[in-house]
Formats: sequence, C-alpha cells, structure tokens
Amino acid sequence: MLTLLRTVWLACIFLAAVASASAAEWLPALNGWQYEFPRDHGPHEGFKTEWWYFTGDLHDESGRRLGYELTFFRQGIRPPSERGGTTSRFVVDDLKFAHFALTDVGGKRFHFFQKTSRGAFGEAGFSASGKVAWIDDWSLTIEADGAFHLRAASEEMAVDLSCVSGKQWAIHGADGVSQKAAGAGHASHYYSGTRMTTGGSVTLGGRAVAVTGESWFDHEWASNQLAAEQAGWDWFSLQLDDGSELMLYQMRLRDGSIDPVSSGTFIAADGTTRHLSRGDYRLTPVRFWKSKATGANYPIAWRVELPSLALALEVSTPVEAQELDAPPVSYWEGLIEATGTRGGKAVRGHGYLELTGYAGPIVGLGK
Repeated sequence: MLTLLRTVWLACIFLAAVASASAAEWLPALNGWQYEFPRDHGPHEGFKTEWWYFTGDLHDESGRRLGYELTFFRQGIRPPSERGGTTSRFVVDDLKFAHFALTDVGGKRFHFFQKTSRGAFGEAGFSASGKVAWIDDWSLTIEADGAFHLRAASEEMAVDLSCVSGKQWAIHGADGVSQKAAGAGHASHYYSGTRMTTGGSVTLGGRAVAVTGESWFDHEWASNQLAAEQAGWDWFSLQLDDGSELMLYQMRLRDGSIDPVSSGTFIAADGTTRHLSRGDYRLTPVRFWKSKATGANYPIAWRVELPSLALALEVSTPVEAQELDAPPVSYWEGLIEATGTRGGKAVRGHGYLELTGYAGPIVGLGK
C-alpha cells in the first residue's frame, strides 16, 4: 500500500541532484478512475510515483514458516510532456527501485536487500504486459494465464514464486481514489489482490526449498499524496481464516492525533468490498519494540476493533526485529499474526504491518 512509499526515500537521494518537474505537470489521483484489468497491472507514466508490492506467508514441507516482501517502485523524473525527443542514455524518464526481504520465523532472523537503477541500458524498466517490472535479475512477470511470477535473489537468498489471485481485485477508497490527506489530489489509485495462492521456492542459507502459502499484492499510483502536517502511518493487511481480508491504515499527524482521512477496506469471502472510514475502526497499540540501530520505538502489537463488523483482533508479530534501516528514513515492515473473534466466533489470520515516521520524518511524497 502506502506501502511502499518506502522506496521513494531512496529516490530522494537521487532527486536532490536531478531537476524534476513541478507537481502540476503530473496527473493527480482524482475521483472517477475507471479501473480496467489487465491494463491497470501495467505502469501509469502520467503519475509521478508507483509501486507493485507483494508480501506473503509461506511454509515449506516441514512446516517451517517464512515471510517475504518484494516491491518494485517507479519514481518519475520527466512528465509525459517532456518524454521523448532524445536518444541520450543519460536522460531517463524514471528512476527504478526494488526491495526484497525475507523473515525466517523459526530462526528469528530478518534479511533485507535493495536495488536502485536508472535503467539507461534496459537493465531496469517497466512495461504494460509480460515482464511488467524488472531490475537486473529481479522481476515481476504476468504470464499468459494471468499468474504473477516473482523472482529475486541476493547472495544466498532468493524467491521464485507464482501467485494466482483467488478473488476479484479489491478497489480501495471511494469513487476510485484512496485519500491520504485533505484536498483534491492528495490521494492515490489503489487496488489489491488480497488472497493470492502462492507456490514455488525460497532459498535461504544457500538451500532451496519448495514452499506454498498466500500472498497479498498492492498496486498503487499517485503524484502528490501527503501533507506537511503528517508524521507517518500505520498500515495493516490481514488474511483471516474465515475467507475475509482486511486492509487498514491510519495517518499520524505531528501533533500526535490521527488524520480523519484514514480509512480501510473489508473484503468478504465472496470478494465484495466495504469501504471503512476512520470512525469504523479503532487501532490501539499494546506492545512496543525499540530498535538498537535507530532508537525508534515501534508499536508491534495492536488491538484492532471494528464494532460494525463485530470483529475484534489481537495483532502481534512472531519476529520483533523487522526494521528496514535504510537512511535517510528507516521503518518497520514485517510479518504479523492475528487472533480474535468475528460475530462471536473464533478467527485467526496472518498478514503484514508497516510502521513509518517513528525513526524520523517521512520524505518525498508531498508537493
């Protein structure tokens, strides 16, 4: 989701030395976007920022549990009005970024890798079909049968996974936009594959094992999401064992309050969606973990309550140390699990949690 807003922080390092176009030259995310698939799986070059984000909860044949994250990120440099007209490889339209992380639950270990590229020689890029996003040997490909194929490798770790959506695509927000701050255009176009059957292999410590499980896919594009008074966000994706899913986020303001534009989506077992406004849910932190690397105090356990759905969950993580220490901004992103009740019946689930703004200010997604 918001997620991966993350790699824009790395982009800021490069963009400080690059003359970028004014926000007015990029398309804003406005009401009325008509989603169309498979078209919208591809890049949206009229918008300045975009990401394709996968997380998953996997198990091998012995029951060993692994979490993964793989994200491809596009940061626009030249708006559509300035593209073309040159053959110079020193002039590129977008910067390309990718993050790859593995969580070894049994070993209580978290591994994180990143790549950046200008893509001047085709080593990184985006396309409307087939290989949608790639950077070196990391790639996201959409196969002819609609399956998403993910590949990433670093040293002795790798993923090679196929993800197939078991539901219709879930559209977040109201009237085609997911609002992130007050005012027109402070928003994104945002959809998810909330329950993707996943299989393939994970290599950890140089040893490849077959895995199966479930993944969550977010695709989001925007030009100007955040406002100056916002300090960070808390974002949840949860897949529950009754067949439903839940996405929630709250934007935290610098005065410690929660921005009223915060929202979420409940996805029923049959794929129908329900938009959730800020008043529909309560998120209460109940346990914290302090990073030795950054000093940030992250809320890694939560009480999640949705009275209108008779849903109450206790959310925690099996591995506390899942911080991505990536200056100039560090953040926590990791595997979580949930237990609770829905309509008086016991329910369990798993997912991912993203926490930003605790180790320093967020950068790069405003005007």
